[in-house]
Amino acid sequence: MSTSTVPILIDFYATWCGPCQMMSPILEQVGTQMRSRVQVVKIDTDKYPGIASKYGIQSLPTLVLFKEGQPVEKFEGVMQASQLIQHLNLLVY
Repeated sequence: MSTSTVPILIDFYATWCGPCQMMSPILEQVGTQMRSRVQVVKIDTDKYPGIASKYGIQSLPTLVLFKEGQPVEKFEGVMQASQLIQHLNLLVY
């Protein structure tokens, strides 16, 4: 993550999580609309619990925005694409 030239938005999710499944198409839309400014990555917390624990993930879905390898913002729960894009536009220059 520290070598990425664009901020990374990590979606911490689980396959059994209904709200996480609702976020999947929203994140695809955000990734498409902001592809030159943000990279979207998904991490399954069941497969990688250590990573989720490291960043204090306690509820799903949780999105964490990383800039220059450091977490700068955390979003919990389902968000609409327009709402998420609006937040990201304020954080990503």
